[in-house]
Amino acid sequence: MPAPSITFGSLPSRARTAVEAETDSILRIENVNTGLNSPLSALAHTADGVVFLKGLRTDHRWVWTQQREADINPYVTPLAPRLLFHVIADGWDVLGFETIDGHHADYSPDSPDLPKVAGALRELASLPCPDIELRHAEQRLARYVADPADADAFAGNALLHTDWNNHNVLITHDRAHLVDWGWATRGAAWLDPAHWIIWLISAGHTPSAAEEAVASLPTWASAPPRAVDAFADAGANLWDEIAGSASDDWTMNMLTAARLWRQHRSHSYGWQ
Repeated sequence: MPAPSITFGSLPSRARTAVEAETDSILRIENVNTGLNSPLSALAHTADGVVFLKGLRTDHRWVWTQQREADINPYVTPLAPRLLFHVIADGWDVLGFETIDGHHADYSPDSPDLPKVAGALRELASLPCPDIELRHAEQRLARYVADPADADAFAGNALLHTDWNNHNVLITHDRAHLVDWGWATRGAAWLDPAHWIIWLISAGHTPSAAEEAVASLPTWASAPPRAVDAFADAGANLWDEIAGSASDDWTMNMLTAARLWRQHRSHSYGWQ
C-alpha cells in the first residue's frame, strides 16, 4: 500500500530548518504524487536550482531504505541522480537529490524508451557490487519458491536494482536514469532483466515479446532456464501476496502480468 503523503510545509519545523540549511532558501515547493513508498516527495525550487526531496518518518518500517540509498549512491552515479544531502531531524529522515529533467519511461510495445532502458540495464550490469550492506536475492525470494533450494539459483554477486516500476526510470534525450535504490540487492546478474519482464508484460507486451526485449542483454543470455522458471513462479507468488493486501487495479494488473509469464514459462519449457 502507498504510504500516506505529507507536504513539505507539514513537516515539523526543525526538520524543515535542517533541509533548508542544505538547500539555502526554498523559493517554492512542488509536491510530487508519483512515489509509492515515500510520504514526503517534493521538488524544492531554490535560487540555485531544483532539489528532489524524499523522506520518511524515523519510526517508519521502511526508513532503513533511506540509509541504503545514501550508502549506495556514490557507486551508482551517473546512472542514478547524485545525492546532495541526507538529514535526520525532528523525527524525519530526508534525502535531497539532484533533479533529472526527464519523463517516466514508457514500457508499452514499440516505445522509443525501450532501447534506453535496455541501455540502463547494460550499464548497471557493468558496475561492480559495492562492499556495503545489501539484501541478498536468494533470501528475499526464498519464501516465494516451491522448494527453498530453488532460491539458490538467485544467488550471485551482481548489483541489482530490482524495482523496475516505470516511475523509477527517468528518460532524458540521450539515456535512462534509475531512481529509488532503497531495495538494491546482491544477486544473480540476470534477475534485473527478469524483474523488467513482468513490468513489460503489464504494459502490454506478450510474454514472448517481453523476453525478446531482453534477449540481447548478456546477463540474460547467462540465465539458466530452470532458474528463470523458478523466478517466474516466485514473481507470481510475490504479486499474489501483495494483491492480498492491496487489491487495487494497478496491483491486480501486475499480478495478472506475473501469472501470464509463469504460465508462458510452464507451457514453453515444460515444468508443472
